[in-house]
Amino acid sequence: MPATEQARPTPPVTRPGDVLALVTSTNPWSPAAETGLAIAARWGSNLTGCFIDPALRKLGGAEAGTEPTVLGLLFEPRTEFADEHAAFESFARQSGVRNADWIVARAGIAPTLRWLGARHDLAVIERDMVQASGLLDILGEAILGCRVPCLILPPHWNREIRFERIVIGCNGSIEAIRAIHAALPFLKAAKQVTLVDGDVRDGDEGHPRFDPFVYLLRHGITSRPSYVRASSAMAGEILLKEVENIGADLLVMGAYGRSRMRERVFGGATRRVLEEASIPVLMQH
Repeated sequence: MPATEQARPTPPVTRPGDVLALVTSTNPWSPAAETGLAIAARWGSNLTGCFIDPALRKLGGAEAGTEPTVLGLLFEPRTEFADEHAAFESFARQSGVRNADWIVARAGIAPTLRWLGARHDLAVIERDMVQASGLLDILGEAILGCRVPCLILPPHWNREIRFERIVIGCNGSIEAIRAIHAALPFLKAAKQVTLVDGDVRDGDEGHPRFDPFVYLLRHGITSRPSYVRASSAMAGEILLKEVENIGADLLVMGAYGRSRMRERVFGGATRRVLEEASIPVLMQH
């Protein structure tokens, strides 16, 4: 075969080098710890377990604190938390994770995640680490402000991480593009990828049009495209229905919204999925 006709080599699989798990319990280890450990073991990643006290998980907005200092946010476990630190390292080593850190937060979820997100490639979070009434104001605020991809686990998650059938929701927004880019390690390892493309714009908004199907192909990922026209509120329902139809075990989408002082606005699809998804959701703002 002539060189010009040879198939283009598949790009190497990238990996999340540093995984953060927001741990809610240590005995037994909570779902975020178990999932973070499984991902770190699979990809040879470093793992950080961060425990946030239940009282601090209730803080949102101004109550959660301003940008923390290193000493104010992190308490290195050399005294009262030494046992948990040793237990977490042992827990990680038993699963093949060589580098594991243990941290106890001294601030609310949003500032903690924003600070630690600066040096991590993926955050694993349990959706029910906050009460349903604080889902958007507390957890949603943290997702919007941390600038790191977040893997949101549904309540009482206790299943093995496989990520063999993945649904991607793309509406052409920068949030969706970031989410797809962040999900590449999982997409490359999946057996089936379904792309729900709801971008109906014509590229006349001053930005180059993003074609997710072509982008995935360039990374060696063949997806099954589905093109839809729907409002933001309906888009969430469509994504959840597609997840159900194919038995997907991961949903990838952008976390759309903005956060201002005393104002938090979430896109309808983000809100619907965050509230109702029964499988892990990889979100990126």
